[in-house]
Amino acid sequence: MLLVLTAVCALAFVAGALYDLRRFSNAVFLGLTLLLLTLQAMLTAQSNSGSHTVVILSELMLVVLGPVVLTSFLLANGVRMLRKEGGGLGNRLSLLAGLGALFLTVQTLTALALDLPQLYMVSGALLLPAAYFGFLFSCFLLYGHLYGRLGTRGRLDYIVVLGSGLVGGSRVPPLLASRLDRAHALYRQQIERHGSTPLLVTSGGQGPDEDLPEAHAMAGYLVDHGVPDEHILREDASRTTEENLRFSRKLMEATGSDYRCAIVTNNFHVLRAGFLARRVGVRGHSLGAPTARYFLPSAMLREFTGVVWSAKYVHGIVCFLLLGAYLATFS
Repeated sequence: MLLVLTAVCALAFVAGALYDLRRFSNAVFLGLTLLLLTLQAMLTAQSNSGSHTVVILSELMLVVLGPVVLTSFLLANGVRMLRKEGGGLGNRLSLLAGLGALFLTVQTLTALALDLPQLYMVSGALLLPAAYFGFLFSCFLLYGHLYGRLGTRGRLDYIVVLGSGLVGGSRVPPLLASRLDRAHALYRQQIERHGSTPLLVTSGGQGPDEDLPEAHAMAGYLVDHGVPDEHILREDASRTTEENLRFSRKLMEATGSDYRCAIVTNNFHVLRAGFLARRVGVRGHSLGAPTARYFLPSAMLREFTGVVWSAKYVHGIVCFLLLGAYLATFS
């Protein structure tokens, strides 16, 4: 039965990926396939009496050390983020996640130590949604890593660069510069490989603390690095990623609806940008530019939160059903 479920999940993943890579269900089916394969491997190893002790020790190491290592990493990263990036809510996410993991670990260990049924019930009620979102986050990370490395094939008509804010009112910060550098490299690659020149679309409006729209500062950066101005389109009205993509789509469709494009952002944002591109009907996949490693945990948590929030009612219903089924076992 387990092998059948594994095969069904694997087929669902392949079919979904072939239909459209930009679907969160692909991430879930990939995660389920790997989870079931791991479970099958553990059961097979456990049935072998010679490796029974090794399997038990491995499981204990995973259950005991896993939460400790994860909690320590999140707390350490959260402190580093506060020191380097300041105290905004987005920069606190890894610290908050670490504190949440610490609370769950302490609460579960307390329940085990005191051996009280009430505490077991509370622990389970807390761990179930935590395990559910932990699994989804793992799927998000795994599929994001895969999706961000698929790259682009064939000739492109446009390369859309998503804005991310300016510093000092008009300067391109390192985070945004990495996106522009990646887009510039792709632009040159297209010319060399296909003999065609895609148009670069710089996308970003003007914030209240900015002296000019992001799109214009981004275009200036590209011109300074050798891109002819006539190869750049400026989308300077958007304020959010969804608007970036929606307004850029209008510019690209001005020459026809059968265009092909690449969307350049940072690696932590690549999967959510792909999901949004699918939602607004942009014909293209997203590519990721490198990001400082210490920045990634909080950034990935922020992106995952955005993906979950976009389907909050679905996830709310799933958590309600899980908790209902769990609490029914105590009645």
